[in-house]
Amino acid sequence: MEPYQNLSRSVAGRVVIITGAASGMGRATAHLFAREGAHVAVTDLDLAACQHVVTEITNAGPFRAQAFALNVSDGNAIPRVVADIAAAFGGIDILINNAGVSSFCPLEDEDYEEIWARALAVMLTGQQRMVRAALPWLRQSDAARIINIASTEGLGATPGNTPYVAAKTGVTGLTRSLAADLGKEGITVNCICPGPILTAMTEKVPEADKAIFAKRRTALRRYGLPEEVAHMTLNLALPASSFVTGAVIPVDGGLMARNA
Repeated sequence: MEPYQNLSRSVAGRVVIITGAASGMGRATAHLFAREGAHVAVTDLDLAACQHVVTEITNAGPFRAQAFALNVSDGNAIPRVVADIAAAFGGIDILINNAGVSSFCPLEDEDYEEIWARALAVMLTGQQRMVRAALPWLRQSDAARIINIASTEGLGATPGNTPYVAAKTGVTGLTRSLAADLGKEGITVNCICPGPILTAMTEKVPEADKAIFAKRRTALRRYGLPEEVAHMTLNLALPASSFVTGAVIPVDGGLMARNA
């Protein structure tokens, strides 16, 4: 009988890049990974907002984080910023593609084409560009992890939301394809599909409407916290999660499980 294999459940000392980390799920993920001992690259459009998150993290304890301005729709900026992060921390072990934009737009809207293009640039094309830019360093890691954030809108669809749905559905396919491509190198690629989460994207929804939606659609009858998504992200990033790849995991309070 084979002896018990003691697999590591620690990301201490690992270098993690998080896109869209200035708020919401990205911010919560940055805090969690830092508290678990990882070295965190906090990236987003606004450097000041990123630095604010870094200050929050470092004020909370002896944690290591650094801010980097990054527009994931800018194909020229991505390789430069990723290289800067690798130089600052000495490598890259974990990439979390979290950056997103609200893209609800009816087909007849005069701005539809622009919103469509931005949705795919940020939430799909930006993810593959981040992966390709980080690969030289991920290949040097002994526990390389890629976690792509999609949405339950990538598993179903809300009317009037085609740019967002198309982008997030693309992320689930991108994840599976990358998992197949990179599995031979031991690099895992997984996808999280958050459901209704209390973030900037949902804060404009009236509280009464949130309550009605949660009770009607989710098994847990509530919206989720950004930290609850962050903990699933952490689980997939652990060295011990070495046999999980190509997975598309809802973190949705049971939204996808309910028929009525």
